[in-house]
Amino acid sequence: MVQKTLINRCRRIDSALEYERVRQMSKPFFVKFSVPKEVTDAAYEALQLANQTGSVRKGTNETTKAVERAQAKLVVIAEDVEPPEVVAHLPLICDERKIPYVFVPNKQKIGSAIGIDVPAAAAAIVDLGDSATLVKEISKRLEQVKKAGTG
Repeated sequence: MVQKTLINRCRRIDSALEYERVRQMSKPFFVKFSVPKEVTDAAYEALQLANQTGSVRKGTNETTKAVERAQAKLVVIAEDVEPPEVVAHLPLICDERKIPYVFVPNKQKIGSAIGIDVPAAAAAIVDLGDSATLVKEISKRLEQVKKAGTG
């Protein structure tokens, strides 16, 4: 009896690990292109610099408002948002307003980069501060990635 329980427990762990592996391999439907790791790291750094010297809008609602008002200079969107519909509209309105946006894999890192203790699904840099050159470089690289169609 104990052995059966242990086997069942191992099966559940295996299936949970397999689910997590598959979930991490596949991208959410709103992710339109793959972003290289250097660009995602630069995006976290730009958020941190802009938070210290400029102005950042934190969270999906504030980010959406900043984009709709054409105040955002760069939008950072997390890929690991559940449910994905929470941020699925952001790439569409960013394209409409011609505002650069970058997908990053982790919402917890967005939160820590902007100085909050909780994860943030999205953030928008409104006032660049010292991150101006970094944001220009990220935007240029994003254009290259979009044109190439790969990451």
